[in-house]
Amino acid sequence: MSLFRCPVCGGPLVREERVYRCERGHSFDIAKEGYTYLLPPNQKHSAAPGDDKGMAAARREFLSKDYYKPLLDTLCREILARAGDSPAILDTGCGEGYYTAGVYRALLGDGKTPRMAGIDISKFILRYAAKREKGAEFAVASSYRLPVADGSVDILLNCFSPLALEEFRRVLRPGGTFLYVVPAADHLWELKKVLYERPYPNEEKETPYDGFDYEAIVPVDGRIFLENQADIHALFQMTPYYWKTPKAGAERLAALDTLDCRIAFRVHIFRKKS
Repeated sequence: MSLFRCPVCGGPLVREERVYRCERGHSFDIAKEGYTYLLPPNQKHSAAPGDDKGMAAARREFLSKDYYKPLLDTLCREILARAGDSPAILDTGCGEGYYTAGVYRALLGDGKTPRMAGIDISKFILRYAAKREKGAEFAVASSYRLPVADGSVDILLNCFSPLALEEFRRVLRPGGTFLYVVPAADHLWELKKVLYERPYPNEEKETPYDGFDYEAIVPVDGRIFLENQADIHALFQMTPYYWKTPKAGAERLAALDTLDCRIAFRVHIFRKKS
């Protein structure tokens, strides 16, 4: 059974070979890559919301080289420790599916039978996600209108994506786990020093959210060494800095052949109150 619900009537969706259908006759085609489109027109804020083709390709190229594997390994460990035998897991803002696929394969490797789904608002990036992992299901959808039933998710993962707390509370079962990944203070500090004359650290804070109990804040710290300009540019293009960096800073970065850079994440782990 699919984790997805019909965005029109809210009924369960059944996945067939090339289409999702609900009992009221609404149907949603499955693209050749393997994802479906569950974003109603009135929830779109542009013709092509989310990451564009260039950003999607940059994310795929960069993450496929496992530069962020320390974060993936941490997520797998924390989720495995909290997952039952057949967990329902939703990755909101899943991007090109690096973390979705990694977690799904870790669960299978541990003998579990997960139902795994990922949503993102960008159809360009979901093409990569659906190609990466055929065992999970993917849909173009908004985090603020998740096409998922109330209380149907055991574990919800959110990596650097919009914090739609009302929807997260709705879809998580009582006692379910919410993992929220954010950049730490000195994440990509050396990259920022090249781009900006006066870089500043990211804000770190511990924020309680209604309906959730804090379980832990798990640090992930390390360094990555980018050996060529192509990887440096891919990292730059997948960050928000790509859109707000002065020309001089972008030119300084483009002149580099290598970059030794810190990576630092914080995984905030919450449990939904019963």
